[in-house]
Amino acid sequence: MFKDLFQKKRKYATIPSERLGTAGQQEGERPKREIPEGLMNKCVKCGTIQYSKELEKNLKVCQECGHHMRLNALERIQMTLDETGFEEFDADMISVDPLQFPGYAAKLEQQKMKSGLREAVITGQGSILGQPVVVAVMSFDFFTGSMGSVVGEKITRAIETATEKRLPLIIFSTSGGARMQESILSLMQMAKTSAALARFNELGGLYISVITDPTTGGVSASFATLGDINIAEPGAVFGFAGRIVIEQTIRQKLPDDFQTAEFNLAHGQLDMVVHRKDMRSTLGKLLDMHAVEGGF
Repeated sequence: MFKDLFQKKRKYATIPSERLGTAGQQEGERPKREIPEGLMNKCVKCGTIQYSKELEKNLKVCQECGHHMRLNALERIQMTLDETGFEEFDADMISVDPLQFPGYAAKLEQQKMKSGLREAVITGQGSILGQPVVVAVMSFDFFTGSMGSVVGEKITRAIETATEKRLPLIIFSTSGGARMQESILSLMQMAKTSAALARFNELGGLYISVITDPTTGGVSASFATLGDINIAEPGAVFGFAGRIVIEQTIRQKLPDDFQTAEFNLAHGQLDMVVHRKDMRSTLGKLLDMHAVEGGF
C-alpha cells in the first residue's frame, strides 16, 4: 500500500548529438525558415505586420489603421511627380564642417551611407499631372531632416529659380529642426529662406507647403508654415517645441492629439489634410486652378 504513495523517479533519455539536425533540431523535424530581411514590415501605430511589397503598393500607408509611414525624398518624388522630365538642382552641394564641431564630419559620412542621400533635401524642377513646378523635398532619413547651411541654401536657390522662371513652388517638409552642429549658421537659414519666399510672394508666385511627419523646430517656424496653401498628411505631427517641453513650461496636460495635422486643422494652422493616395491629384488640381499662361 505504501509503494503506491511513492512513485519511482522518472528516467529521462538523452538524444545522441548525431540524431539532432541543424541548430539542435530533432531528426525529421521541419527546419525553421529564416525570414529575409525587409520582407515584412510592422506598423509602428497598430502593430500590424504586412508584406513590404504590399505596403509599397499602398504608398506606405498601413492598410489596417491608415497610419502614414515616413517616406524618404526619393520615394516622395517618385510618388508625386510625373515620371519624366525631373531635373535636379545642386545635386553636388554637400555639407562641410564649418565650425569644426567634434565628430560632425564623420557623422555626415555615416548619414550618406545609411540614407543613400547626399543631403536632407532634394530640389529640382518637374511636373505634376502636366503642370510645371519647382519642388524641394526633405527627407527625415538624413540627419533627421535637420536644416543646416546646405539645406537652407538649396531651398533658397529653388525658391529663386521658381521666381526667375515664374513657376509655382511646392516644398515637402519633414525635420527635427535646426542642425546644432552648425550653430548660428543653421539658424540663419530660417531668415534666408523666409526672405526668399517674401520676394517670391511679392511677385505673385504660388507656394504650396506640404507638411509631413514630423516637422518641428526651425523648419516649422519658417518656410513650412509660410505657404499660400498649407497642407498636411493625416496624423503628421508638426509644431515648434515638443510636447514634453510645452507641458513642463505651462504645467498643464496637453490633449492626446496635440500637434497632429487634425488638431492643427481644427485650430486654423492648416488649410487641408490630404491622404497620401489623393496628394498627387490634389496638388495637380491646385496647380491647374492657379495656372497662368506665361507664369505669374
